[in-house]
Amino acid sequence: MNVAPAISGTSVVVAAKDQVSSDLGDEAAILNLKNETYYGLNSAAARVWQLIRTPRTAREVWEAVAAEYDVEPGRCERDVLALLQKLADAGLVDVANERPR
Repeated sequence: MNVAPAISGTSVVVAAKDQVSSDLGDEAAILNLKNETYYGLNSAAARVWQLIRTPRTAREVWEAVAAEYDVEPGRCERDVLALLQKLADAGLVDVANERPR
């Protein structure tokens, strides 16, 4: 597994091109085409995955999740950043550390 750049609130994240994914009800399955590994996402993580199908800052992602779920904002921020980092380390997410102009 690679180690991606550290993700912060200003990092722009987007689903990597070398993957395919499928919605499974409230959950999602992702296949990394580079290493042929499947990943399963629960409903909250699947929502994050839906949000990053287009480039967004990590802050935009956690703010959207916090608005949709009954979760304390600080916990939501930590959990979303941790999830995005795991996805990036697995090669499923591309990260840019500033928004393109």
